[in-house]
Amino acid sequence: MRQSILRSGLASALFVLLTACGGGGSGESDAAGGGSPGGGNTNGGSGSQPTVNDIPTRTQAARMLVQASFGPTSAEIEHLASSGYGAWLDEQFAKPQVLHRDYMNNIAASTGQSFNQNNFFESFWQQAATGEDQLRQRVAYALSQIFVVSFQDSTVANYPRGVASYYDTLATHAFGNYRSLLEAVSLHPMMGIYLTSMRNQKEAGARVPDENYAREVMQLLTIGLHELNQDGSLKMSDNRPMETYTNADITGLAKVFTGWSWAGPDKSDSRFFGGNADPNRDWLPMQAYPKFHSVSEKRFLGAVVPSGATPEVSLKIALDTLFNHPNVGPFIGRQLIQRLVTSNPSPQYVARVAAAFANNGAGVRGDMKAVIRAILLDPEARSDNVAAGPGSGKLREPVVRLANWMRAFNAKSASGRFLLGNLDDPLNSLGQTPMRSPSVFNFYRPGYVPPNTGIAGAGLVSPEMQITGETSVVGYLNFMRNVIPNGTGNSRDIKSDYTEELALADTPDKLIDRVNLLLTANQMSPTLRSQILAAVNSVTIPTNNAANAATARRNRVMLAIFLTMASPEYIAQK
Repeated sequence: MRQSILRSGLASALFVLLTACGGGGSGESDAAGGGSPGGGNTNGGSGSQPTVNDIPTRTQAARMLVQASFGPTSAEIEHLASSGYGAWLDEQFAKPQVLHRDYMNNIAASTGQSFNQNNFFESFWQQAATGEDQLRQRVAYALSQIFVVSFQDSTVANYPRGVASYYDTLATHAFGNYRSLLEAVSLHPMMGIYLTSMRNQKEAGARVPDENYAREVMQLLTIGLHELNQDGSLKMSDNRPMETYTNADITGLAKVFTGWSWAGPDKSDSRFFGGNADPNRDWLPMQAYPKFHSVSEKRFLGAVVPSGATPEVSLKIALDTLFNHPNVGPFIGRQLIQRLVTSNPSPQYVARVAAAFANNGAGVRGDMKAVIRAILLDPEARSDNVAAGPGSGKLREPVVRLANWMRAFNAKSASGRFLLGNLDDPLNSLGQTPMRSPSVFNFYRPGYVPPNTGIAGAGLVSPEMQITGETSVVGYLNFMRNVIPNGTGNSRDIKSDYTEELALADTPDKLIDRVNLLLTANQMSPTLRSQILAAVNSVTIPTNNAANAATARRNRVMLAIFLTMASPEYIAQK
């Protein structure tokens, strides 16, 4: 069985769990560069991206879809393999967006019920499982783990349509410009509630502006804590990392985010403080209330907002300053690589993505399409040699695993609504629900290192391992053991269609080949394949009873899928 730091790290991190339960996954590594010759996308500027072959094999197409979507389907593998990487990306960039907010409005209108969190979850799973704009879906989900807003905040939870709109905002700007994304997020009322920039007032007497969003927009959304080289490595001074900002920068920037509150037809004090609620204030961008905005001079990160500046001018100067900081490309680029491809990209990979952020080839900074192309077409993402080596990959988080199952096996909703709600419980469910992060730092931090593991010993990080432990491993296995044969959601609303797999049940080797392609992009090791094949063959198909034979075929299919999804070779995405 092929070993790597990724999978051997799993053994050291979860040995006891996996010997008891038979499943799990882990960590990451620092992949070397190197790709295949041939045509492909390039980006201008220093750090130009090497080319990769554009027309993939079916195996390579499946790997791309693992990274760029919520999971491969047979049809999409064939389409990508025939169209090529570049054409597929162009098609995905052009596909129209379906708004979660529209779904919420339609459900409320048809049922007469008020908005609730479950309506958003329904829409999320519906689009993740069946949406044609899979690249947008996957990138939006990645962005939601950087630009965090969470239903776990008791006030945010009062506005489920607002959260749906916030997620739509991330999806809308996923293919736009990062500067526009930053402004849209900064002015969205759900971010205003979550990080308390809404109703933030200018300094007066002992009162000072709320500093929460000012701090987090720097630390988490743009420049991070330490100065970076373009390859993501730390800039050092006297053998210590150089900090990007000081408390004075936070204090100065906090004044920028004063005087913003709920949208509406007027700018009365009552509306500023939450009265006279506009029916659409949960999704309309916050508006400026000059009366409550600080007009003093504001200094931060070397920028100066002159005294007397309007809220709009102050915001523009602040966001332009943050957007143009040299840290943004490597800081955000590395996190997007982690969410889509690998937890430990090489410095060269980060530098190539940062170069695409700095210049899309036409002199434009922050072009998200260029960044996405750079991430997904980089040799470290596409090279078979890199994928097979000891330095690639990431842990598939639970939400992605469930969506992968839905897509791979053509899941359908009996109600048409994908009635799947809160999945927070790590013992009886997934231990992860979209838009229910426990904190602004996401479900896990990008620099998380599982202690006392081979991953830690190799100096690597494994973010998703932060929500992986005894309870969550057991919970995932029990959950999928139930879901695969029976479906999931309210009244088993969501069930997969195993017609194609059942047709292969009499030929287990072909059945496993199909499962291998759809779930592991043909990366199942010979040892694992032989183990699953032996287990499937152990289920005898009787010849004298049609009903029993049908049950046996179904059991073979369920066993092949479950054992694959329980294996480290599935959970460790390579």
